[in-house]
Amino acid sequence: RGLGDVYKRQLYIKRIDFYRISEVIKMDILKLSPVFKDYIWGGTRLRDDFGLKTDINPVAEGWMLACHKDGMNTIDGGEYDGKTLESVIKEGDKSKIAGTNSEKFPYFPVLIKLIDAKDNLSVQVHPDNEYAARVEHEFGKTEMWYVLDAAPGATLIYGFKNKIGKEEFKQAIESNTLFDVLNVVEVKKGDMFFIEAGTVHAIGKGALIAEIQQNSNSTYRVYDYGRLGKDGKPRELHIQKAIDVSKTEPAKYGTKPFGEKEEISGGTRQMLTECPLFSVYNYELCGKVDLNANEESFNHILVVDGSGKIGGREFKKGDSFFVPANYGNYEIDGNGEFILTKV
Repeated sequence: RGLGDVYKRQLYIKRIDFYRISEVIKMDILKLSPVFKDYIWGGTRLRDDFGLKTDINPVAEGWMLACHKDGMNTIDGGEYDGKTLESVIKEGDKSKIAGTNSEKFPYFPVLIKLIDAKDNLSVQVHPDNEYAARVEHEFGKTEMWYVLDAAPGATLIYGFKNKIGKEEFKQAIESNTLFDVLNVVEVKKGDMFFIEAGTVHAIGKGALIAEIQQNSNSTYRVYDYGRLGKDGKPRELHIQKAIDVSKTEPAKYGTKPFGEKEEISGGTRQMLTECPLFSVYNYELCGKVDLNANEESFNHILVVDGSGKIGGREFKKGDSFFVPANYGNYEIDGNGEFILTKV
């Protein structure tokens, strides 16, 4: 009807073409190669049961989502094969790859592990953000554990039986009566523990754990069973720091997931935990589940059982996938179990 209408129509077509191009060039779902740790209390289940490939022995931890100075995942296959996940995020647009919720953190927000405790871990505690920034020059560590398997009689330490004073805590350490005041909990598959910074805790032998935590590696050992490190000397304890940061009281939370299990198309879903740092869900898969990674956060998929396809790509037990923010709709099809984490 006039030159103005022709111009508007051309602009409209160009806008459509821009969105089509954007859809074509969006980043693929990235498969991550784990980082392994050979701490003395580890076993062989991550290699034997999960099929994770490593020559280290024991295999205590597999860092399944890690952008930390002590461990960096690399990309397995595709356009970014061999690059670290951190470098891919830094080279791109952090808000578009990690999500807008990650913008409030000056670092990649989470670290996700598989932990095989063949023996007891040390009794330990993690500092909060304020203390860690001041003393360790990194951030604090709030975490959650989801129990994937547990031997009969396996236990965890989770806070104190009763509220006590700092001086009483110190005396219990010095008199070797610490276990008289700590809360020891028998565990089974499906239990969930939310561990705020400052909560004294320990994973007991026979437990297989998925851990989702703040991206920090600050740990203060309180008690370590008199074990020797690789150098033949007793492993370092951090008694004063532990006393400084510990909440010497019962843990606030129970051992159950925050949400109820619900039936969905293709299986079941259950919220394990939700906090300002991360939201975590467990999915039991018996078909096709439709998911979405929007602009707010990436999705991390940790496959803890079974096999199938994610976005058309094959997966198996022990696989770890990073679904970039803004990816949009995708599907997971198969039989098994996976844990979804987002910020």
